[in-house]
Parts: sequence; structure tokens; C-alpha cells
Amino acid sequence: MADSITNLSDKTRNRAAWISAVASFLIFVLKIGAYKLTGSTAVLSDALESIVNVIAAAVALFVIRFASQPADSEHPYGHGKAENFSSAFEGGMIFFAAIMIIGESLKALIYREPTQQLEIGLLVVGGAALLNMALGFYLKHVGTTHHSEALKASGAHVMSDVLTTAGVMVGLGLVLLTGIQWLDPVIAILVGLQLAYSGYKIVRESLGILMDEQDEEVLEDLAESLNKNRHPGIIDIHHLRTIRSGRFHHVDAHLVVPEYWDISHVHEVEHAFEDGVVRDYNFDGELAFHLDPCKKSYCSICDVENCPIRVSPFQEARPFTVKSLTEGPRPTNQEAYDNSGSSQTN
Repeated sequence: MADSITNLSDKTRNRAAWISAVASFLIFVLKIGAYKLTGSTAVLSDALESIVNVIAAAVALFVIRFASQPADSEHPYGHGKAENFSSAFEGGMIFFAAIMIIGESLKALIYREPTQQLEIGLLVVGGAALLNMALGFYLKHVGTTHHSEALKASGAHVMSDVLTTAGVMVGLGLVLLTGIQWLDPVIAILVGLQLAYSGYKIVRESLGILMDEQDEEVLEDLAESLNKNRHPGIIDIHHLRTIRSGRFHHVDAHLVVPEYWDISHVHEVEHAFEDGVVRDYNFDGELAFHLDPCKKSYCSICDVENCPIRVSPFQEARPFTVKSLTEGPRPTNQEAYDNSGSSQTN
């Protein structure tokens, strides 16, 4: 069942990448046509950004197919990080396009090249904006639903492209109403600055994932799944770390269990706990626990009944939070904890 769901998800991502490639090319052709009609630098800036969409969509076609390959001996955590390389590449292309746009706009501002047929240009660019909006919503939906960083980055960029086109249309409208030609390159410069910021954000987020930077939203989702599947004997979890590889996440952490449990029982409880957590987690993944014995230092938060080694009564279980999961152990019976030497082993 899980394999069939994964295969369906892979097919959906591949189909979205193909739709993105075809639609991006058609939108680029529309914008180039609008530039040929109007001679507008602002429209040219919009068309240059669409080149990035076309290139990024072509790259995504390869990357998404590669990222969907299962883990192997050379890539034990899978191939999912390829999607982050793709989104980082797209962000870099956006930033490069922004520099080109600003350069062309400054030249147009100096040499004051006239515009023409702005009414037709507005209609063509407006049609391209509507197509881009539909494409952006689609890519963001598929990317979020099927956990594709490449599609989410493309969707975010396409939606920023819609805002860019809206700004261009406002600029063309002002030129049409006022006859002030220098407004056109000025609008284009503003478009370039907005794109530069957008490209920087995409690169920054992609590099963060490639370097396994903590994601608060992901950790909160994981904490919710851990709390939902918690049962007696899962006393505490700490030193939790995640490695994100596309939609697949590897999680390792320290798990505190009763010290008198034998290895067979620990394995049985741990395995059932892992299965439940992965089932309710929003991503595909696996958990790897380093087991820590309680050393009688967690009695007040341990709800195991009839515990033969308990030194203090159970009060209440402490919920797992992002802070508690990612930090060190939280013993409650400090004297027992100090005497046991757990501060060195946990």
C-alpha cells in the first residue's frame, strides 16, 4: 500500500514538472511577443524572468525523476536532496536575471527608447499573468501535498512572477495615461530589485535544507506525532536531529526507557512506537533511537504501572516540545540522577 502511494506521488510530481515546462515556455513566448510589440523595457524584464521559469522547469524534469529513486548503497538517505540543488539553482538564476534586468533598464533610462502599442501589450501581458497565476497555484499545491521542494520553489517563483507582471502592467498603464516614458525603465528597475530579493530567499532556504538546518514547522509536526503515539515506557526523548532528503526524513534521537526492561521488550515497544510516529508524520521517514536507561531519575514523569524500581511517585508526563526534543535530557530526580552517573551516559 505504501509503495503504491509513493508511486502515485512520484507520477503526480513528474506530471506537474511536465505541465510546468510546457506552460512556462508558452508564457515566455507570449511575453516576448508583447516586448516585440511595445519595445517596453519593463515587459522585457518580465520576459527575462520567464526565461528562468523555462530553464528551471527543464531542470526540474530531470531532478524530480532522479530524486524519486529509492535509497541505495551509495545514497543511503535517498536522492531527495537533488530537489534542493534544483531550487538553489533556480534561485541563483532568478538573481542573475535580476542583475540583467537592472542593467538593461539603466541603459533604457539613459538612452530613452520610446514605447509603442501599449494597449495590445497590456492585454498580452495580462493574459500571461492569468496563466502564470493558475500554474503557480497548481505547482504550490502539488509541491506541498507531495513534498517536492523543487515544485514548491517553482510555484513560489511563478507566483512572484505574477506580482512582477502586475507591476509591469501598472507601469505600462501609467506610461499610457501620462506619456512619461522614463516611468517604463524605472518600473523595470523596481522589478529587478524585487526579483533579486526573491532569488536570495529561495537560495537561502535551499541551502538551509542542504545543510540540515532545523525547520521549526517540521519539528512541531514531528513533536505532534510523537505525542500522539506515546504510551507507557516512552519516558523521554532528547537530542533529536533530522536529516531531510526531499520528502524522506531520517530522524535520530535518544529515547529514555525503564532500565529494568529486557532488550526484547524494549525492541517491541520501540518498534510499535516508530511505526505509529511515521504513519502520522506528514513526511515519509524513519526513526533511529539511541536507548538510554532511566536510572531512576525520571520517576515523577514515568507512567509505567507497578514499576519495581520506582523511587518517587508518578506526577504527570511531560509533553514533547521542539525545545525539549532538541535539547539534552530532563531528569526530575536530581539526586538519583547525579548518583547514577546518567549525566554522562544520557
